[in-house]
Amino acid sequence: MSSSGIPGSRSSSRSGPRPTGSHPRPGGRSRAAAVTLATALLCGTAGVAPGAAAAAPRAETPVPLPSAGASAAPAPKLPVMPPYYDLTQNPCTEGSDRTVTAVPWAQQKLELTRAHQLSTGAGVTVAVIDTGVASGVAALKGRVSGAGTGATEDCVGHGTFVASVIAARPAAGSGFSGVAPDARILAVRAIDSTGAPDPARVAQGIRSAVDAGAEVISVSLAFTSASDALKSALDHAADEDVLVVAAGVPDGVTDQSPAEERRPVAFWPAAQPGVLSVVDLDINDARTDGAFEPVRADLAAPGQGITGIGPRGKGNYLANGASVAAAFTAGAAALVRSYEPELTAGEVADRLVAGGYPAQVPRLNPYGALSAVLPTDAPPLRAGASDIRLNPVYEDPAPARRAYTVLTVSLTAAAVLGGAVLLARRHRRGRA
Repeated sequence: MSSSGIPGSRSSSRSGPRPTGSHPRPGGRSRAAAVTLATALLCGTAGVAPGAAAAAPRAETPVPLPSAGASAAPAPKLPVMPPYYDLTQNPCTEGSDRTVTAVPWAQQKLELTRAHQLSTGAGVTVAVIDTGVASGVAALKGRVSGAGTGATEDCVGHGTFVASVIAARPAAGSGFSGVAPDARILAVRAIDSTGAPDPARVAQGIRSAVDAGAEVISVSLAFTSASDALKSALDHAADEDVLVVAAGVPDGVTDQSPAEERRPVAFWPAAQPGVLSVVDLDINDARTDGAFEPVRADLAAPGQGITGIGPRGKGNYLANGASVAAAFTAGAAALVRSYEPELTAGEVADRLVAGGYPAQVPRLNPYGALSAVLPTDAPPLRAGASDIRLNPVYEDPAPARRAYTVLTVSLTAAAVLGGAVLLARRHRRGRA
C-alpha cells in the first residue's frame, strides 16, 4: 500500500533551499552538531536521503499527551527517552521517578483491555532489535533473554522502552502496561561501540533472532539502503515463518525539502517485501509536520507522546517515532500468534491489516485483528443458490374435506337447535 495517502499527513511550512544531504563532521563545526551526527541512533542519519535533516535533540521535557477521556489532574512531566548516546554527557539514561497513574491515551485508543480478553501473548517470543533490553526491569523480569554480547544490558534505554510497549506487565500505582503482557522478549543489540546504528549488526541480529526461536521481530531502525546481508537475513526470517515488523521511517528526522518536491523514500528493512512497514500517528491520528513518507506503509499506530518505562528507576518516560509504532504492532502480532498459533507469518500480517480501522493506511486495532473474519478463496455461491434444501410439500385434500364436513354438520345442528328454541318460545307465548 502506498504511503502517499497516509492519513493525517501534514505538509511542513518550512521553505528554503533543499539540503544537499551532507553532514558536519566532529570537530568541523560546533560540538553539539557533531554529537547529533556521530551519535544518532534509531534515526538512520548515516543514510538519510538528500532532502533529510536530522532533528536536534530537545533539551526541554515536554508534557505527555493526556489519556483519552481523562478527567484527572494533568499528568506529571516525564523525561524523554533518548534514541541515541549523548557523548557530551553520561551516556546512560538516568532513572525516572515520575509515574503516570492514568491509563495512557495509546492504550485506551487501542482498546487493549478488550483485546486481553482474548489473548495476552503467552507463549510467543518477540525479538527487539534496538539498544538492548535491561533484563532486570520489574515489568519484564523473568521474560527477557539475549542474543549476542551485551544484549540484556541497555545504557541508552530505548530498547527497554520499546520492549515495555510490547510486553510490560501492569505495575501497582501505574496505568501503563504493554500490548502483550505475557509475551517473552529476546533482546538484540544493534549499535556499535560509538552508539551509532549498525546495518551489519541489524542483519546479524535478525538471523540470530530467527535462529533463537523468535516468532515476531521488531526492528526500530530505518536505513536508506539495504546490504545483501540485510536482505538475506530478511529472506531467512521469511523462510522460517517469522514476522518482521519495522519502522517505516527513521525516528528523529524530517523531510525539510519543499512540499512540492517531496517523494516517498525507501527505508530498510521496512521496504523489503514481506516486512510489515509501520508509520507513527499522534493522538489525533495525524502525522507530524515534515514527516517522511515511505514507499510503502502497511499500518499506522500510535507513535507520538507515548508512555513507557526505562532500564532504571520505577517511573515512566516519553518516546516518539515510528520505532514505537512498530513496537505496538509487534505486540499486536504476538497477541494474534498466541491466539491463532496455526497461522503463518503472512496470515498474521493479513489479519493485522484487515482488522485495522479503515483508512488509506489502516490504523492498528489489536482486537479487530484477533476477531477479524478474513475472506477465503472459496468460490462465491451462485445467486439464489443455497446449501439448505427443504423437502417438497404435498397437499393432502382429505383433512380439508373432513374439516369442511364437520363444520357443515355443526352449523346445521346449531340452526336446527336454534329454530326449535324459537318455536318453543312462541308456543309458550300463545298459551299465555
